[in-house]
Amino acid sequence: MLKVENVTKYYGDFKAVDKLSFTVNKGEIFGLLGVNGAGKTTTFRMIMGLLDKTEGNITLDGKEINYSVTDDIGFLTEERSLLTKLTVKEQAIYFGALKGMSDDLIIERLDKLLKKFGIEEYKNKKIKELSKGNQQKIQFITAILNEPKLLILDEPFAGLDPFNIELFKEEILNLSKKGSIIIFSSHRMDHVELFCKKLVVLVNGKSVLSGNIKEIKESYMKKNIIIKGNIDIEKLKKISGVEEVIENSLQYEVKISNKDVVDSVFKYISKCENITKFVVEEPSLNEIFISKVGESYEK
Repeated sequence: MLKVENVTKYYGDFKAVDKLSFTVNKGEIFGLLGVNGAGKTTTFRMIMGLLDKTEGNITLDGKEINYSVTDDIGFLTEERSLLTKLTVKEQAIYFGALKGMSDDLIIERLDKLLKKFGIEEYKNKKIKELSKGNQQKIQFITAILNEPKLLILDEPFAGLDPFNIELFKEEILNLSKKGSIIIFSSHRMDHVELFCKKLVVLVNGKSVLSGNIKEIKESYMKKNIIIKGNIDIEKLKKISGVEEVIENSLQYEVKISNKDVVDSVFKYISKCENITKFVVEEPSLNEIFISKVGESYEK
């Protein structure tokens, strides 16, 4: 278990992280989200022991994280961190050696992962000769060569097409099934919803939203109604509690302030003709994220 307890970090007088707490159990994929400058990178660095915290505790399986446990940690940074003049094989041996792995084990796992990601032919090519997407694959492979107990993924899908996102997704889920603790960060909320059951949203270093994603979405007052059929948009907009009506080519998305408005909308729709769809949906994680971040900046 990774446990972050009341962690605060100051840079001089600037408070980058403010009393942050969360736990991630073995095999869980946890979302750590926030806009740029929210404190995510500082949190990552404190978790890995690269930065000293000002206050609080961070433990992995009950032990403070230091150089005695860093061999069990993997980190994929948002920025490219590859040595571009090295070959893929040399890069893997370098990173694997830093994690205390033998050359034989490094090559064994490298060959298996290169095959899985369909890039076996690049084993002896220099990093700088690869496309951005294939460099991202190599960066991911080097982050998981040690089959980490704790894996931090910061924007892991950057530069990837949908096919390769699926390959990454499969391997991330595979690591989770094997028991890895995974912290996942992305600006793409749809990517977060692919994996994470729990999350924390940071604004100015402080948690403004945390918990189980399903429960967060269910408890969020604002809902969406999807309607397909012949309706009068202006009449719909006049219903109390209807905040917005978005017209798509095939249907309408009605944003309402709370679930009590559903009955009023349904009452109007029941008088309309050719209604073939009326579905009440939970808001997307993206909508909730924007709302909570916006509320925090307004305070």
